[in-house]
Amino acid sequence: MEQRVLILVKGRVQGVYFRALAAQTATGLGIRGHVENLADGNVRIVAEGTTENLEKLIEWCGEGPPRAKVESVELKWLSAEGGFVDFRINNTQRR
Repeated sequence: MEQRVLILVKGRVQGVYFRALAAQTATGLGIRGHVENLADGNVRIVAEGTTENLEKLIEWCGEGPPRAKVESVELKWLSAEGGFVDFRINNTQRR
């Protein structure tokens, strides 16, 4: 069963290749969606896939890349909406 999860990763997660490695991890798991930097220094991920693979991505987010210092990971589970064909990096910062 497919689900959607909104993931907010807080801590030192910008400038440490978090988005690139999150995209690589998600793609390897067959997850679709996007990752973006937020203006407040955090990272937001919108992801759709199987519950099992989304949980693997969430687990990875708790660690992040070696230079990251993840302080917390907040989740919001939703029903899958479709519309994503792959996993992308958004290069614009959002508030």
